[in-house]
Amino acid sequence: MAVIGSLIKSTSKYAAKVVEKPVVKGHEYQEKQLKKLLVKAKKTNFGKDFNFNQILKSDDIIKAFQAEVPVFDYNLMFQQYWHKTLSGVENVSWPGKIKNFALTSGTTGSASKKIPVSDKMISSIKKAGIKQFLSFSKIDVPAEFYACDILFLGGSTALTTINSHVEGDLSGIMTGKVPQWLAPFSKPNRRVRALRNWEEKIEAIVAEAPSWNIGIVCGVPAWIQMMIERIVDHYGLNSIFDVWPNLKIYVHGGVNFEPYMLKFNEIFKQQVIYLDSYLTSEGFFAYQPLNSDGLELIVNNGVFFEFIPFNIENFDEEGELRSYKNAVSLKDAVAGIDYGIVVSTNAGTWRYLLGDTIKFTDKERNKIKITGRTKHFLSLCGEHLSVDNMTEALTKVCIEFNIDVREFVVIGGDVEGGFKHEWFFSSDKLVDLAAMKLRLDAALKTFNADYALERQYALKDIELNMIPTTYFYEFMKIKGKYGAQHKFPRVMKGQYAEDWKCFLLDKLEVKTFA
Repeated sequence: MAVIGSLIKSTSKYAAKVVEKPVVKGHEYQEKQLKKLLVKAKKTNFGKDFNFNQILKSDDIIKAFQAEVPVFDYNLMFQQYWHKTLSGVENVSWPGKIKNFALTSGTTGSASKKIPVSDKMISSIKKAGIKQFLSFSKIDVPAEFYACDILFLGGSTALTTINSHVEGDLSGIMTGKVPQWLAPFSKPNRRVRALRNWEEKIEAIVAEAPSWNIGIVCGVPAWIQMMIERIVDHYGLNSIFDVWPNLKIYVHGGVNFEPYMLKFNEIFKQQVIYLDSYLTSEGFFAYQPLNSDGLELIVNNGVFFEFIPFNIENFDEEGELRSYKNAVSLKDAVAGIDYGIVVSTNAGTWRYLLGDTIKFTDKERNKIKITGRTKHFLSLCGEHLSVDNMTEALTKVCIEFNIDVREFVVIGGDVEGGFKHEWFFSSDKLVDLAAMKLRLDAALKTFNADYALERQYALKDIELNMIPTTYFYEFMKIKGKYGAQHKFPRVMKGQYAEDWKCFLLDKLEVKTFA
């Protein structure tokens, strides 16, 4: 295996130099990407409906594109175009026939969406994954590391065939597309990856764990943590390194990692490198290269990005889009502003509002931070509290109190003469809730001036509820969103919030400080 590792290491270093390109002029790549997409799709139904031929003749393709094509959400795109794609019609919004549809995981109570995944998109996702993998060649480790296994903890790879297409988790669609040289190192095996029952999958991984030589793990933090704790408990280990001594890299994604950092530092004893990724059912949009401090947009891989300032002019109090006239391309985006991200892709997705909010942290290198969801924020009385605000404040308090928070969610409520925020969180350690409430409230005021102002008036109080972690997982089971790529929502509203409170009423171990 040392010989194989040495070969992979030397090949990776060479390939990494080949694929690395300067990103300082990302907007130039982006204009080329848009032109390629328009040329490719100009004869589709969508391309004809929105005059792609005329757009391509314009002196400013980006402006012409923005003037001609409206912004779509999933429902609008599906009603007008993708329902035809799903029924097998060719050349609807992308050339040819789409045979694969990814089912979104989602964090709300809505049914899974069916996102078209073209062959071109599959190639783009593979290319992005390989680029991140190749960046690992910069790590100073023995050649043997490159012969270690890679553990992918995702949803079921089993696909369902319906008429002329297949649908399922994106990981299932990509399973048969793993490069041949990487396949022998991929764990778990196909049988385990195909399991739909999450508990069965975890049990199978625990059973096989000692026989693997894992060097890299990939997955959503909550489920990776659960898996590692199960392995350690089952075999009575001191740490995961007793079975996986060569574990060096953890690639996470799906949620902000900051609240999990303390616990993972404890689990990995600060011996593991953390790398972020931004992979959704709609595409692979950004990854964190080794030796980088954040996500970097992939600007030359079949995706054209736009950004709508996330403010009251463009989004209403429920996070619904009011106006897209202020959408900007990468060239005109500004660091430090929250944006709703819009993508056009080589899967026939056009000016599609993803539902995520991002912020540029380094415009020169196209570095971004995912700050939340367009519909996951609280503004009961003008406080405009984002998930990013919540996460930053909670992380600060966790450090102060030396605790880790495994999951949390915030909902809005009414009190006499105003409103309140109700926090529900879990931790492995007991904490003084009265003291924590004061510090959390102070931190939120520091991170959000609107919140600080409203705490003097209509926002009367915040309430902290400490609950067992198992409650979060039980609720996800009830909602059919347990394990895999599912994430617990950080903000709940409407019926979903009511269901959560009803669920908790049946429980007894809720410690509250109001």
